[in-house]
Amino acid sequence: MKNLGIKISIYLNYFVFAILLNSVGIVIEKSIDVYHVTESQASVLEAFKDLPIAFVSFLVASFLPRFGYKKAMLTALAIVFLGCLQMIFGNSFLYTKVLFLTIGVSFALIKLSVYSLIGILTDSKKEHASMMSSIEGFFMVGIAVAYFLFPAFYSEDENSWLNVYYLLCGLILISFVFLLFSKVEYEVEAIGSSLKDDLKESIKLIIVPLVLVFIISAFLFVMIEQGIMTWLPTFNKKIFNFSSVLSVQMASILALSLALGRFIAGFLTKYINWVYLVTICVVVSGGILVYVLPQLQVSLETVQEINSITDVPLLGFILPLIGLFIAPIYPLLNSTVLSSLPKSLHSPMSGLIIIFSALGGTIGSRIVGELFESIGGANAFYFLLIPMGLLIVFVLLIDRMSKRKMAL
Repeated sequence: MKNLGIKISIYLNYFVFAILLNSVGIVIEKSIDVYHVTESQASVLEAFKDLPIAFVSFLVASFLPRFGYKKAMLTALAIVFLGCLQMIFGNSFLYTKVLFLTIGVSFALIKLSVYSLIGILTDSKKEHASMMSSIEGFFMVGIAVAYFLFPAFYSEDENSWLNVYYLLCGLILISFVFLLFSKVEYEVEAIGSSLKDDLKESIKLIIVPLVLVFIISAFLFVMIEQGIMTWLPTFNKKIFNFSSVLSVQMASILALSLALGRFIAGFLTKYINWVYLVTICVVVSGGILVYVLPQLQVSLETVQEINSITDVPLLGFILPLIGLFIAPIYPLLNSTVLSSLPKSLHSPMSGLIIIFSALGGTIGSRIVGELFESIGGANAFYFLLIPMGLLIVFVLLIDRMSKRKMAL
């Protein structure tokens, strides 16, 4: 099969970074326990992860086609390998910040390369949407693995969890070697005659009305997703009173739900208009929050610590199932805009998507963290209903603009 090697490399790299990138919720929970920081202090880890993603994406998006996607991914793996090593030997809250800084920088290079390569490796909008959904679904499988991988290293020694980074270094090394020997068969046209022209053309994208609406929608979605995903382990521990290990393991249901939802979305988009699918998913997600959160405020105040999955209340299983419904939104939004652009614009457009996604993740996580500390976790999650409502408005606006053939 043509380009089989690079396709496998894309999935493998995305899997590794899924574990690294979305371990932030786990590390936040461990930082509060081991390094004795507050919820609001711990929430800055999201910024150390997301702001470098936004910054690096802005700087290199237009330059990346000239540099080469394979070189960019190899560079990313080398950077994050060093980041994991320093975490092992640093063992302080300061070094968790450095770790997520390296993860953010590296993931920007990986995601820009992957999103750009999807357009090169596919030949139609349906094929693009299918591959985008499957890759994002595989990403969620990696996240689910992280929720079991980290607790496997927990013990009475509060520093034992750091041993997980030896294993992660091994996975990064395997991914690096596999990519190094993968054959990449593609040609990319730069959008300008020089790097300066490339940057100008990519910046012009943001003033296209339909593109602007798309990136705002991506911003809103990631605000929702990261607000839930980052704080669910802490939410499980403080609201449901799960043990440290169980709180992380139960959060894996969210990742598995997201993975399943994205795989299903790859199938459903062949038969259902993406606007209807996204709107229904947002409404159901909001409904789950409205159903679950009021019950948490009155029913779990005197619960003893829960250590076994057999003792988990029904609400503990229902809340993370929200992932099944928010899952299709992000890949469908991204695929719709990317497959509508010429392939030479996929890298800069991916840069815009990543920048606003990173900002959405940082702001969403920060707000939920501040609310978590000031008004409690159950009330903090109510905030997510606001971006959910706005997302429906912007999705309908996208549909209307597309029908009027505005912009792209």
